[in-house]
Amino acid sequence: MNDMETEKVRYDIAIIGSGIGGSTLAAVLARQGLRVIVFEAGAHPKFAIGESMILETSEIMRALAEFYDVPELAYYSSENYFNYIGTQHGVKRHFSFLYHTPGQPQDVRQSLQAVIPKQPYGHEIHIYRQDSDSLLTSIAISYGATVLQSTPVKDIVMQQDGVEVVTDKDQVYRAAYLVDASGMRSLLANKLGWRHRDLQAHTRTIFTHMVDVPCYNNVGGSREAYGHPYRLSEGTLHHVFRGGWLWVIPFNNHPRATNPLCSVGLQLDPRLYPVRAELTPEQEFYEFISQFPDIQRQFAGARAVRAWTRTDRLQYSAQHVVGDRFALLAHAVGFIDPLYSKGLYVTHMSVMLLADLILKAYASGDYSAAAFRPLEELTLRYMAMHDQLVAGSFKSWSHPKLWEVYAVLWLLGAYLEYLKLTVTRLRAKDRADYLAQLSGLSLAGGGFDEFFTLQAQIDALIERVNPDDEADVARTAAQIRALFGGFKWLSSAFRDLLAGKNHLPNNKLRVNLLNRSDGFLGDGAYNAHFFGGVSLAGLLVKAVREQARYSVPALNWQRRRRARLASQTAQAKSR
Repeated sequence: MNDMETEKVRYDIAIIGSGIGGSTLAAVLARQGLRVIVFEAGAHPKFAIGESMILETSEIMRALAEFYDVPELAYYSSENYFNYIGTQHGVKRHFSFLYHTPGQPQDVRQSLQAVIPKQPYGHEIHIYRQDSDSLLTSIAISYGATVLQSTPVKDIVMQQDGVEVVTDKDQVYRAAYLVDASGMRSLLANKLGWRHRDLQAHTRTIFTHMVDVPCYNNVGGSREAYGHPYRLSEGTLHHVFRGGWLWVIPFNNHPRATNPLCSVGLQLDPRLYPVRAELTPEQEFYEFISQFPDIQRQFAGARAVRAWTRTDRLQYSAQHVVGDRFALLAHAVGFIDPLYSKGLYVTHMSVMLLADLILKAYASGDYSAAAFRPLEELTLRYMAMHDQLVAGSFKSWSHPKLWEVYAVLWLLGAYLEYLKLTVTRLRAKDRADYLAQLSGLSLAGGGFDEFFTLQAQIDALIERVNPDDEADVARTAAQIRALFGGFKWLSSAFRDLLAGKNHLPNNKLRVNLLNRSDGFLGDGAYNAHFFGGVSLAGLLVKAVREQARYSVPALNWQRRRRARLASQTAQAKSR
């Protein structure tokens, strides 16, 4: 497109960045008939991290696919889509944590495996991001979006009736509204002076992709020794210790795998572990893990296949999210930590709400900051909750007895959030109803006030405890257990963890879940908040339909019947 053509075309929406957030938003808006242009400084395929899915992210992907009629957005929500996206992605059957003490073998009793349910949607996956982001960008193009790769944006000029985007080649593009999805180096956030680091969490990272990383069960304790339902390589493994943690995310962990890589990243509190500038990132990584004999064994024969990356403090945020004619999306606003893999959930929930607000603005002509205020409120709420969870978790890793109880708070918050998201999608009459029912969400807890009260009490105890005082630790752990004891809707699976069990059950369907006082349905405020009067029979019918709809045979049939991305093949077969 030459300069004269850029003068003639005015887009409805301009998006900076074609990562998973920018490309998903572009696909949604183009599918709804808006003229969308996307600016990408790099070119696909390109390296990215943020590879571990969680139940909340998978569920919001299904909601985006359904409420915006873009079925491709559900492709990364389950292993059941491998026939669609390829087998270079890994399987995720669990979230596992091993607690380590310097100089000592890992104690099998200090472990936790949070099993991810296979039904009704299939297990989750480890996303190989260079492929996922490239495919999603192509999907946006297929719906009509214009994507300019290798096109850095040099400047943004705000005007009363729109926005001008100036590229590094001084080409000017005009749009009614701008979304900055360019991440930490957000041109808008920095230009407006909104960036800040006033956050509780405090970590830095060293990461890369590697080959020849063995399953931990082959070098440490066996699956049988731990008593876990799955091998540790079949999901996301977190090695945790005082002041930090290390992720192990394999892509070659299932029989159909075609990708030998494993994502590895070490997060450290720089106040305890300052950067070793005299060492290369690789040297610092190996020197650090040498204090943990079992972690050291896991990486003894591993090899990096790309340059190691070492960063300064990860945490950043923004004072605001929206302004007249523009919004920041997800990581352009801020980032906390990879812990609990919440980043992709924040991104997709932001896309869900932002797309709806843009469509309303397109209809009304009101692109003011006030019209987009709900996005700012939601994004900053999610950031605050994630910051609190990460800070509380790091403090709890100062002593294994604190982590034993704090882990249940994280799990409870994630479970309630997923429950609210799933039941709401099944209950909602339309997108407006869906978003209205989810308006009180804050990343964890499903918007349930009783959870927020419990969380505030537990976090206050964790903040005050002295982890070097054994008596104080014991007293605090007992107080937290008592608080959980008073939470009438805590499931038996979580009570078992508090009693010493080291994993959630593989089979989540148990008779006691139907107990109306403390089971899955609960009673009173719990039942009203999460189920809104839906009967058990009605819920079971919906669950059976979901399992059938998202099963591998059903998805394969849908692909043959509606192979939109394989139109050439479909046309050839029709001849």
